[in-house]
Amino acid sequence: MAPVDLPPTLAVWFIAVCAGVCVACGVALFARLLADPPAPVPGVEAPPRGFRLAWRLINAAGHYRAARLSWRARRGIEAELLRAGLRHALGAAQIAGAQAVCAIAAALAAGCLIGILGVAAAPALAVMSGAALLGWFHPRIWLRERMRQRAALARRALPFVLDMTTLCVEAGLNLSMALQQTAAKAPPSPLRDELRRVLGDIRTGVARAQALRDMAGRLDLPEVRTWVGALAQADALGMSLAPILRAQSDQRRSERFLRAEKLAMEAPVKMLLPLIGCIFPCSFIVIGFPIAVQLLEMGGG
Repeated sequence: MAPVDLPPTLAVWFIAVCAGVCVACGVALFARLLADPPAPVPGVEAPPRGFRLAWRLINAAGHYRAARLSWRARRGIEAELLRAGLRHALGAAQIAGAQAVCAIAAALAAGCLIGILGVAAAPALAVMSGAALLGWFHPRIWLRERMRQRAALARRALPFVLDMTTLCVEAGLNLSMALQQTAAKAPPSPLRDELRRVLGDIRTGVARAQALRDMAGRLDLPEVRTWVGALAQADALGMSLAPILRAQSDQRRSERFLRAEKLAMEAPVKMLLPLIGCIFPCSFIVIGFPIAVQLLEMGGG
């Protein structure tokens, strides 16, 4: 039986339809991998947007990487997640999976850019390796930056929380009621969220001193540890809370002013590098160009 010859136009259409179906299937599969984020739970922090967009990819990579994580690395990641306020949103497996996904994505992006620019093989391999290394460390750097920002927000809110608690105690409320009023009236901050968690722990039967110590461990701030230690000592010895809270409030506020003065004194030093690297060369070019033109004209004349 002789083969059937298709007209050229029909063959082109057939190839185009097959290619379109393949592309559509690939896009649908990729969208499926990037879909299906975890459903938000009321009262529990949700995973960040980047993790939700690639949740299936991160979970798939984390499934294979979690078995290779040592207990020391797992405990370190979980401690960072706790201080970043993401302990119930992410786990060590998700962070490990995000490292693998970011490394592969960075290497592929660098490879596409190299293919467009037409770089040689040896430099291309070095650039792709460097991009993969940066992608590998990016989730851990992001996590530590989130820890730093959360600690800064909690430290900034601490003087107001202390003032509010002191006013409530001086008005005649006990410490539990004062903390409850502070958690209800304080502006949004990680410290307010932690106070609400402390009150929830107390309602479930945890001792107040233990709940406050757990809060200090989650925030990992020396100021909060000092405040919690003073509250525990006053509670154990039966001392009056108002003078202790007032002293803590005054000390935290003075420390805040000292940090502001320190940052103000560091600003001129930090401006030296931009001045030397960016502003001074431009100024020298603007000043020196007319002089150079005059010298050239005099030399030519």
